Amino acid sequence: MPRAGVRAVGGKGGVGGGEGFSLIELLITLAVVAVLSGIVVPVAQTAIQRGKEQELRLALRELRSAIDQYKKAGDEGRIRTAANDSGYPANLQVLLEGEVDLRDPKQRKIYFLRRIPRDPLHPDSRLQPADTWAKRAYASGPDNPREGDDVYDVYSKSTGVGLNGVPYRQW
Repeated sequence: MPRAGVRAVGGKGGVGGGEGFSLIELLITLAVVAVLSGIVVPVAQTAIQRGKEQELRLALRELRSAIDQYKKAGDEGRIRTAANDSGYPANLQVLLEGEVDLRDPKQRKIYFLRRIPRDPLHPDSRLQPADTWAKRAYASGPDNPREGDDVYDVYSKSTGVGLNGVPYRQW
């Protein structure tokens, strides 16, 4: 039997005579949940964007490194290049398929990429990874990059701006 002045837990009666939450308690709970979600959602969106930006940095570094290795191999006479060529690959697929090493007695290929990374900011997942990148030819200027006979550089086709304030196309 409960002591005088103390309401039994789960029992009927007591002040108000009802069980459950009052309207005020529900409103306070909803307000707390709304404030917490207002904080969590932007933080989660920023974390997702930061992850995609990290993927973009890594993909650009991998592709640009492979392009530079291809150029170096051409300059060293390890792969066949034409006299009037810039020495850069004709397309990204060449980096994946490799070129015959002219210095190797067994004529094995030199491979520059294991796979072509996809631009993580490109919206169409049906495209081939090589088609998700914008390419700059050696003959085009840095202010107005255009595709051409070779691939001197790659950049994102995204029109967005990074968390650092720099447009993705300029990374």
